[in-house]
Amino acid sequence: MRYNLKELIEQGEGTRLEFKSTIHTAYRIARTLTAFSNTAGGLLVVGVSDDGRISGIESELAEMQKIEKATDFLVDPAISISYEVVSEGRRQVIFIDVAESSEKPHYAIDERGNRTIYIRARDKSVPTNKLILSHPASPDSQLLQTPNVRNLIQALRKSDFITAKQYAQLVNISEYRANKLLLQLTGQGLLVMVDKPRPVRFSLKITE
Repeated sequence: MRYNLKELIEQGEGTRLEFKSTIHTAYRIARTLTAFSNTAGGLLVVGVSDDGRISGIESELAEMQKIEKATDFLVDPAISISYEVVSEGRRQVIFIDVAESSEKPHYAIDERGNRTIYIRARDKSVPTNKLILSHPASPDSQLLQTPNVRNLIQALRKSDFITAKQYAQLVNISEYRANKLLLQLTGQGLLVMVDKPRPVRFSLKITE
């Protein structure tokens, strides 16, 4: 088995990990799959509740039919996933691996046909109007060592989001300069931007 369920449960939900006791609808799970694809990829574990209790699945076929409907018809462009079914005692759990996509942005389609971009912000899948695509290179290592960026990362490990105004106050710089730096770090792949609803907020792309 590639996954250690006990370690995952101890780790808890985050940017790249989500638990579901069951998949209620293909539409709802499409949001999670889209968010993983648009951010840093992730692992969806079906058969485990939010509090880490292993409930197991009733039917592999029923759960995977909803997943396949989501990946094939409710995420645009369509995405591919890999999955594995594992027995935990007398219960079965599905591990669904979603890679970060090279075809961003992906849109989740709801029951009315509306298309929305979702990204991961800590342990949530949240809607946004715009996705800033990051460059392939990793963030500037010298920039990461500056006090302003270290303070930003520390703050975002304690909070889901930060606005340019909050960041400006945190490190005592102008709001214009704070916003420029936040956008630069988003473009370098350290942060993700959420602009729905306003004000624009920023979150760490990877929190683990």
